[in-house]
Amino acid sequence: MAHTGHQTMRRVLHREIAGTIGLLTDEHDFRAMRRYRSFTFDDHATYLQQVEAVLKTRAAQGTHTTLALFDPEDYAAYCAQTGLDPEAPASRTRFTAELAATGPTLPYDGRPLSALLPALVDEAVRQATWEYATTLLTRLGPCPTCGEDIGRAAFTRASDLLVRILDTAPPGDRHLVCSVSGPPDTLISVLHGDQGPQGGTRPDEAEALEFTSVLALGLATRSPGGLVMRVSAPGTADHVYGWRLRAGGLRPLTAAEVFDAYCTDVESGDLISPESGVDYCEPPDLGEENTAQGHRH
Repeated sequence: MAHTGHQTMRRVLHREIAGTIGLLTDEHDFRAMRRYRSFTFDDHATYLQQVEAVLKTRAAQGTHTTLALFDPEDYAAYCAQTGLDPEAPASRTRFTAELAATGPTLPYDGRPLSALLPALVDEAVRQATWEYATTLLTRLGPCPTCGEDIGRAAFTRASDLLVRILDTAPPGDRHLVCSVSGPPDTLISVLHGDQGPQGGTRPDEAEALEFTSVLALGLATRSPGGLVMRVSAPGTADHVYGWRLRAGGLRPLTAAEVFDAYCTDVESGDLISPESGVDYCEPPDLGEENTAQGHRH
């Protein structure tokens, strides 16, 4: 009886242990892992099918599983730094546990992997963009004139601007894109905000943090860029408008400029037909902050 009771308790505890699976999302990463003899999979499609079967089994047992992006290069570096044998499955387990704590993850919610993998990659890109933008903001240091931390001040300004942009938008689901050009890379951040049943819009916190950081970087470094908003609501035309990032502030785009941006092929420069049911318009007034110049450094 005591033995049976212990087995039952262990089964209960097993169901309450959350797990993490490190996923190889593409063929390139999968081939990189095949150099390890202990990695026994031969085909990426079969590997994904087996992972999905394990996920479904764990979900049916009531066990929560988190998906993490497994990068073979990061894994090799981790093993070199920690002195672990990269051939040992236990090393992959320890690395995956680190990913669960520090890397991009998604909870398995029953959707097929074909839908979850792109979402996991997007999450990884979002985290990398946020980390990169944050690092650049930190490196700006204090303003030589007033001593205020330039990056922190720019983040505060960007947060205030984002609130104003969302508050002045017409009712509906919001889709924002912010791009900041500059050496060595152009940063692009996307923010979604679906309108709730009470009319309010609450964007995803991780998306909002990344978006604000990218916008702050453009403001602080006075880099060229832009911010475009698209608002969609049932029964009305979509509203599309935006601002140009210039001289450390946002400058409203005219309706014609927005139309040209949306109706010009980026690669060829040729005109393309405008979407039906879309109103290309000027943005709402954001108030005094709309003309703020920020630190001159």
